[in-house]
Amino acid sequence: MKVQGSAITYKDCKVWPGGSRAWDWRETGTEHSPGVQPADVKEVAEKGVQALVIGRGMSEALKVPPSTVEYLKKQGIDVRVLQTEQAVKEYNALVAQGIRVGGVFHSTC
Repeated sequence: MKVQGSAITYKDCKVWPGGSRAWDWRETGTEHSPGVQPADVKEVAEKGVQALVIGRGMSEALKVPPSTVEYLKKQGIDVRVLQTEQAVKEYNALVAQGIRVGGVFHSTC
């Protein structure tokens, strides 16, 4: 995955206004199931985003449990959970609208 402003091509990544980095699942012990944990999105949520897009992979193999969605909603963050290609389109559309948006994207399966 390519992120504007970064020379790095990511496999999985976290993005926020003005920054991005590789999303290393080993940091939080993430696996496809149960999937994206609150600890995976905490860093991006703390960047002051209004919306957060989660890309579940090309075949949507990565799960997103209700606890992660609830964690974000409790902070007033709008959550969008989509297949990765659709998630990237949604992320770019929200940025174009001037919304402070973050994302976590799984590029494979």
